[in-house]
Amino acid sequence: MARIAGVNIPVQKHTEIGLTSIYGIGRTTARLICDAAGVPYTKKVKELNDADLEKIREEVAKLTIEGDLRREL
Repeated sequence: MARIAGVNIPVQKHTEIGLTSIYGIGRTTARLICDAAGVPYTKKVKELNDADLEKIREEVAKLTIEGDLRREL
């Protein structure tokens, strides 16, 4: 499993859908992340290489998600 922002992303799903398992990321935000990282959002998570995952992690790190978002609410 790919681990992004402390969350295990299901490997059998498309990248766009897999990113929505992170609290605070919906489908629109997931597409924006994929576009900014240069990763096709229709690509399955298990097909991503380490460089792609690192680009996605960098984009996700720019957002307020998970615990930080829960504290703000």
